Amino acid sequence: MGIVVGIDIGGSTTKIAGFREEKMLIPVQISANNAIASLFGAFGKFLYDNGLELKDIEQVNLTGVGSTAVEQAIYGLPTYKVDEFSANGVGGGYFAGDAEEFMVVSMGTGTSFVGVKNNVPMHLGGIGIGGGTIIGLSKLMLNTNDIDKIQEMALGGKVGNIDLRIGDISNEPLPGLNLEITASNFGKASTRATCEDKAAGIVHMVLETICQTAVLISQGTNIKDFVLIGNLINFPECNHICDMIKTMYPDIHVIVPEDGEYGTAIGAALAEQCCLNPVGENR
Repeated sequence: MGIVVGIDIGGSTTKIAGFREEKMLIPVQISANNAIASLFGAFGKFLYDNGLELKDIEQVNLTGVGSTAVEQAIYGLPTYKVDEFSANGVGGGYFAGDAEEFMVVSMGTGTSFVGVKNNVPMHLGGIGIGGGTIIGLSKLMLNTNDIDKIQEMALGGKVGNIDLRIGDISNEPLPGLNLEITASNFGKASTRATCEDKAAGIVHMVLETICQTAVLISQGTNIKDFVLIGNLINFPECNHICDMIKTMYPDIHVIVPEDGEYGTAIGAALAEQCCLNPVGENR
């Protein structure tokens, strides 16, 4: 049996993951301004990195906002499209273990929230806060949109110089809120804040908002397990913020998986036939 690949063509990066039987091959991501250029660039690099030839590929499944630009089969291979929310649900399930009900938090340019129950995904909502927010605010405030530079600066900053915390306004913890919990993002910012402090504040605000929103959306449901996917999981602050959120909601379980940045591409590769819409000659 040949290899099925999933390609997530996003707003800023394209990611590709593939499986030979049940084993995932080396995933790849590249950045490009053009959806078609990034698609073929990622595909070529995936073949090269895994020592594959075109004949080894059985099927290509596309997802992401950029997939709308694709109207032809890729290299004449059977090519299908998978809606992004289904891909997120399946990809999250790959990392969710035995959980029967969970939420997939897909942190891309913005963020979407997909609930999965008994392997059936359902879009629960989304917010316009994500990697695009970090890049945009950093361009305005720090004069850079280089994500690696932003991450480096954030590591050197102190978010306590930017955010107002419970400990800044109270000598005692509040019910369910320890002294380190944020009372107001950027509520303590001053002209003395360094660029590193500002970077830390931006990253912390975005990740905290996403995690808090996920938990609030889950209220009234039985969801206690959350799977985070997308490039923002690579920020070291992500694990720290998840730990902070769990002090507020001790009954939740947050999964920040290895290779989770490829979650949507993984979901596209593993999507069942009923989720696939043929492209080009497959129609």
